[in-house]
This record gives sequence, C-alpha cells and structure tokens, in this order.
Amino acid sequence: MAFTTEERYRAYADWSPEYIEKIKQNTASSPWRTNFHIETPHGLLNDPNGFSYFNGKWTLFYQYFPFGAAHGLKSWVHTESTDLVHFEPTGTVVYPDTPLDSHGAYSGSAMEFGDKLFLFYTGNVRDENWQRHTYQIGALMDKDGKIEKIDKVLIEQPEDTTDHFRDPQIFNYKGQYYAIVGGQNLDLKGIVKLYKAENNDYLNWTYVADLDFENDLTAYMMECPNIAFVGDQPVLLYCPQGLDKSVLDYGNIYPNMYKIGQAFDPETGKIVAPSELINLDYGFECYATQAFNAPDGRALSVSWLALPDVEYPTDAFDYQGCLSLVKELTIKDGKLYQYPVEAITSLRQEAQPFSNQETTNNVYELDLTIPANSKHEIVLFANADQKGLVLTVDTEKGQISLDREHCGQPFALEYGTSRTCDIESGALTANIFIDKSVFEIFINKGEKVFSGRVFPDADQNGIAITSGNPTGTYYHLDYGRKTN
Repeated sequence: MAFTTEERYRAYADWSPEYIEKIKQNTASSPWRTNFHIETPHGLLNDPNGFSYFNGKWTLFYQYFPFGAAHGLKSWVHTESTDLVHFEPTGTVVYPDTPLDSHGAYSGSAMEFGDKLFLFYTGNVRDENWQRHTYQIGALMDKDGKIEKIDKVLIEQPEDTTDHFRDPQIFNYKGQYYAIVGGQNLDLKGIVKLYKAENNDYLNWTYVADLDFENDLTAYMMECPNIAFVGDQPVLLYCPQGLDKSVLDYGNIYPNMYKIGQAFDPETGKIVAPSELINLDYGFECYATQAFNAPDGRALSVSWLALPDVEYPTDAFDYQGCLSLVKELTIKDGKLYQYPVEAITSLRQEAQPFSNQETTNNVYELDLTIPANSKHEIVLFANADQKGLVLTVDTEKGQISLDREHCGQPFALEYGTSRTCDIESGALTANIFIDKSVFEIFINKGEKVFSGRVFPDADQNGIAITSGNPTGTYYHLDYGRKTN
C-alpha cells in the first residue's frame, strides 16, 4: 500500500490486530525471506542501532516501522546473541511515546554503565506546523529488558546547524567517554560534531569541536558517523549524503564511506593524518554501518542492507530491509579489512567441491581460490540459461565486477545494475555468502566487499561457472531455523 503522511505517523495503538495479522501473513508468504540474516516479522527495518555488549550478551537493536514497507513512526527492536551470529529478538523496547521522541525514535548507540545499558538516540518531533525538532536523548535498559527514558535533552541542537542533526554515537577513548553526532551546517554542508561526557557522566555533555577529518564539504548531510579503534588507529565510518562524485565516484543513491586516521586528538577533535576517502562496500546495498569496540578490544560492525528512498520487490509483501553479517574490522598494510566473525563457520554443514550445481534453497557459502593471470566468471542464482548474478574476476587486470541485471525482479534501475572495483593483480580468494535474497562477497578475506540484495525467480537456484577455473568448497549453511 502507499502510505499517506497521516498513516506513516498514526499511533501504534490505532492499527488494528486484523491489519497486523494480514500483513504478517503476507510477509510470511514471501519467497525471499532470509535464513541467517536479521529481518523483521513484517514492516520496515532500517538502521542498526545500539550495537554493544551488555549483561553477558551481544546486544543489537534495529530501527523499525511495523506497519508496512515505509518510513514512518520509528521504534527500536532489541535482539541479543551469544556468538554474534544467532540473534534472537526480545521485542520492541523503545517506542515513540514521549514529547521528546513523539514522531520517531531515530538512530543511536549504546554503552554499558554499571548494571544498565545506556541508549543514546535521536528523538524526532514535529510541531503543529510540521517543523522538525531533533533532540539527542537517552534511556536506560535494565537486565530484565525494562526501559526507563531519561526525561531531558542530553545534547541540544546547536545554533549553527539545521534540524538535520542526529545519530549520536558514544565511544570510550582511553577511559573518557565521547560522542559524535552527524549534522548539516547553515551552509547546508555535512559536518560531524564531537562532545565529551563531563566526569564521564552520560547525562552531561559539552561540545568539544567540529570533528576535523579533512572534510571536503561537498556532502549536504553526514548520517550515521561512527568512530571505532583498530589498535590505536581511529576508523571514521559515515554516510556523506550528496557527496560530490568528483571526490569519490559511487553508484548508489547514497554512499557509505570511511577514513583511517593515524591517531585521534580528543582535545581538538582531530583525526590525525586521515587517509583518503574510501568506499566501505562496492555492492548495491550497504548503509548506516554501525561499529563499536567490544570489551575484548575488537572492532565490530554491522550494516543495513538497503538504502533510503529506494523501493524493493519485498514491498509487495509488506516488509523491507535486513542487516548484514557482523564483521570484524582489522587493518593490514594500511588497508581496512572487513570479515565475518569466526562463529559464522558454525553454520557450515556438509562440504562439497565447488562446481556447477543446483543449491539448497540458495543458502550457502563458497570458499574459493581464483588463480592469477586469468579471467573468471561465476553466475550465482543461475537458471538453466545461466542467467543470474554475474561475478567477473580478472586477476590479470586486477578488476572485479558484479552485475544483477538478469537476476530476478528488477529494481533501482536508475542507479545501474553493475558495480566494479579494482584490486591488485594476482591470485585471490573469495568467500561468498548467499542467503535467499542477500549476497555478501569478501575478496581476500575482506580487503574488498560487495554486499546487496537480489530477488531471484523461482528457477534461479543454481551456480554456473561460465569461464575460468576457480576452485574451492561449497558449504550448505544452516542457521537452525526453517527456510521457505
């Protein structure tokens, strides 16, 4: 259904149980429901939020509109995990139910303090003239999952920004708590602001500086900024909406990018000697990536595998969006690597030599080696005519491309059907995770990543090697729940 503004912001209690049951059944009838990725039971999932460790478990929230595939009155759903692979939902826990978040509990982060989890998020409010007011606010979750909201604004909108000011991320640097918030200045340019928790009190924040990361000031908004540390090096991940393609070319409606710094100076808010701007993911869908440093020091990340302002074939089934696999971030030879956590191997079932074959419901992993000085083409989601998602690897020229033009239901055609990236020539590895309608491809254990969605036809359930001789292993993956 097409949603009016009134419907997008209708109170949760005003939707009938009959309507919810109807869309729940429609969602369940979709042929593209994933097996080992986080999805909603119905409605729209977008940004991952509050990725943290609390009460002996990994905690991950996602932003949620329950009533259809539309961006409307957002809440947060809570999930938890013991292995960063199997996430179990506990329910919707943050509702838009106060004067400070009446029109949506927008994105944010989380940090454990004592026996409570502090949730730091943006409250979206519209006044009687439909003017937006954004508040950086908080809540506390106890070990039983009970939420207590903090009834004051923690960071007010600065006078030098527009109402596009959101997505607070809290982080700990050398024992001191800081937060960054994405925004838009009065010249309509994207910026990031840095704050400090006075006396490490999450209720009291003071402005430090506009983050200095050699901002090119071509984007009109910086969404979802995150700083995670790999060793002592800060990695700044963010979504520069409207980034000028002369700075860095990208194919998607909005990009997800990063810079690696050599150090972080919290006194001046400076990322010291930042790298050039680099594309985080070379696929079609990767946005709002959230990263944090785990108690053991690892930098972990997760992404929304969809994009704002794009329609998807699942909309017809009253749902949209899923989250990526959880990845660990490392730096090797000055390059950022992203690769799924080790526990993903627990999903592997029987191993078979890689070959042309039909698959078990398009739920599998390929662990491949691709030799040097040659060109290879593999069709995933292949039908009998070898039409599907085409992965081309040229190890002589050092180029990888992906084309989804002939893979099931078309969508987002205005942004093209192919993506390409360069890599050093020579032999390489590819780990490919396929989950019904999701692909995540990791080249050289995460040196380059292609993520995205496809919505294959019923007969597109094969793998075809159409040129070259890649070798490796096929694993069926089993999350432990029923697939469609």
